[in-house]
Amino acid sequence: MGLAEEVRGLSQAVLTLDKATIRFGGLFAVRDVSFSIQSGDLFGLIGPNGAGKTTCFNLITGVYKPTAGVVKFGDTVLNGQAPNRICEMGIARTFQNIRLFSSMSALENVVVAGSLRQKSSFISALSYLPSAIKETGEIRARALELLKVMDLEDIADVRSCDLPYGKQRRLEIARAMATDPTLLLLDEPAAGMNPQESEQLMRTVRRIRDEFGKTVLLIEHDMKFVMNLCERIVVLDHGVEIASGGPAEIRNNPKVIEAYLGEAV
Repeated sequence: MGLAEEVRGLSQAVLTLDKATIRFGGLFAVRDVSFSIQSGDLFGLIGPNGAGKTTCFNLITGVYKPTAGVVKFGDTVLNGQAPNRICEMGIARTFQNIRLFSSMSALENVVVAGSLRQKSSFISALSYLPSAIKETGEIRARALELLKVMDLEDIADVRSCDLPYGKQRRLEIARAMATDPTLLLLDEPAAGMNPQESEQLMRTVRRIRDEFGKTVLLIEHDMKFVMNLCERIVVLDHGVEIASGGPAEIRNNPKVIEAYLGEAV
């Protein structure tokens, strides 16, 4: 049995939203959304523009605090937790609008993220203590490994701002992975990619789950990407869940077709 199968076999809810709600003034951005994600899931969150998908990500990662309802990571309630604390717990994300350190190289971007788990103190690093030097080397080696996983090892020394859009997307995933998350949130990872790049990314996301044992929640507008990758999907429309299930159920659901897809896919 592989790592992914062992993880999924535990049947432990990694993330739970229980009637999660957030209101801005009199407008509900997300209302009574409930779903759970199990260890090892490839889970999709889809819906038309303005459906509340990224708002759900912001509730999970502490950017917003729910007006009502509960967001839990394992047994820990995330309501009111700071984003950096949530990242330390084991949740990492990418963004719809890429947020790399533009003046840093691809390798430096990943190393900085990996330093979140660094145990050596800043003073010990400045003092060149053997333990700090060893750990710094391990972080760099791990960063190089992640660049290789994302097929970016050949551009390790290139500034992120000089990379093509598709490679910037993959670099953001490598940077998120460097924090060693349990749950990886991907916000439109295939946006702007051509079909070949999307197919390559699909294989990489499966590898992240299967070989690294990560649980993945993603938002995506590319329906082919979602239907071919995700095993479970929740559909939002105007902040409300309208459907959930496997790709076949979602593909043929009349409410989904009407709200978002326009036609069966």
